[in-house]
Amino acid sequence: MADQWKRLLPLGLLGSCLALAGAVNAPDSHLTTVLVANIGFPVFLTHAPCDFNRLFVVGKLGRISIIKDGAVLDDPFLDLADLVLSVGNEQGLLGLAFHPDFETNGFFYVNYTRTPDGDTVVARYAVSADPDVADPDSVQPVMLVEQPSHRHNAGWIGFGPNDGYLYIALGDGGGTGSGDNAQNIDNLLGNILRIDVDRDDFPDDPDRNYGIPRDNPFVGVDGADEIWAYGLRNPWRCSLDRETGDLYIGDVGLQSWEEVNFQPGSSTGGENYGWNCKEATHCTTQQTCDCTDPNLVDPMFEYAHTPKSPGAAVIGGNAYRGCAIPDLVGAYLFADFHGRIWRLDHDNGNIIELREIQDELAPGGGLSIARVTAFGEDAFGELYLCDRTNGGEIFKIVPAAAVTPDCNMNGIPDDCDIAIGASTDRDGDGVPDECDCPADLDGNGSVGILDLLALLAAWGGDPGGPPDFDGDGTVGILDLLTLLVSWGPCP
Repeated sequence: MADQWKRLLPLGLLGSCLALAGAVNAPDSHLTTVLVANIGFPVFLTHAPCDFNRLFVVGKLGRISIIKDGAVLDDPFLDLADLVLSVGNEQGLLGLAFHPDFETNGFFYVNYTRTPDGDTVVARYAVSADPDVADPDSVQPVMLVEQPSHRHNAGWIGFGPNDGYLYIALGDGGGTGSGDNAQNIDNLLGNILRIDVDRDDFPDDPDRNYGIPRDNPFVGVDGADEIWAYGLRNPWRCSLDRETGDLYIGDVGLQSWEEVNFQPGSSTGGENYGWNCKEATHCTTQQTCDCTDPNLVDPMFEYAHTPKSPGAAVIGGNAYRGCAIPDLVGAYLFADFHGRIWRLDHDNGNIIELREIQDELAPGGGLSIARVTAFGEDAFGELYLCDRTNGGEIFKIVPAAAVTPDCNMNGIPDDCDIAIGASTDRDGDGVPDECDCPADLDGNGSVGILDLLALLAAWGGDPGGPPDFDGDGTVGILDLLTLLVSWGPCP
């Protein structure tokens, strides 16, 4: 019911769509996970701006699937399988980001390794007339980067919440000697890039359809203008904190050390995170620079590959900015591909508390989370895990026990719905208006002619919520009677 209501909400009522930390008062909660969907080899999950109804899941083999109202749609949002080269663990369709003005322009961006050569492609697509299906013919190339091997492609992309620019993570290319790329500021490998997709500074180059932000750190000096930060090996999963703009980088190590790098939202860019002079905080034997250089930025956290501390590849995560788990707000969650999951609380990169939570997050019921490939967040700021186990599973991180009412049964506490702007509460009783007055379809505080017209337009259909008030799977005479009985101002 609530999901249909959200689609009918006037845009202005959604506000900024940002979770309001501290807006709700609920007791501290232990965590668990619930299985949301089975999707083949998921490597990323995200949402479109202000879209509370859908999750978009990136499948490594080239399909973007939609989870809508709790179910996976039969048809993919976009199928790029014929274009994508997916050999081994590090190639494929790897990234997805929606333009900040997606609601207006319908643009979104993907990052994949192309067939047959494995080069990295960043491209723009647009949604079709059907909002659940993209237009494959709308493709606009944005960037092409040659790759020297099938390894270290990274692939994450995301828009900065403060600047609206597109950030792109590229590994060092893998293969013998490729680590030198990360310290070579004249190429794009081993870096975080930052570009302006709303401008084209290279009209004569079909492989460069973007602009350079004027405040990028290497503009006007030696170095590729696209580079925002460098010195990275394989920044497989990164994230930007929707509230602070902080950038988290999970950089996969070589043989001994995994690392999580932190860049504060106030950064002006240009950080050198050390690879291949250093692996985490440790000097390597592949040095192309001075590993004692104080300008090299050490990671926020590192861990070793040892029998007592097993590790395979760090999986960067997200800072929690949801409402449902108040004591988790601001904490950064990340994982390792061997099954370890951490919660890290910090103050501007200085660790306050760190603990492993994989046992706490175990879903039970014969399910397990053993091969995390990515984290993701929905429009509420709630977090999800993509796991390769059993072919591919999506889990949502939730409180171990319900702590507040959820009258609209959307899995989000009512006060969170209200705080984030996904539900209105005109009478201030703490109950979403869709529960107080479900027949007020247009959200204007009264049941009237516009609501009647909306019901008649849906007549005979199955909207999965209002105006199917009786929940019988179709809009009919009983729903009409419900609306007529509610006619007039809402309580």
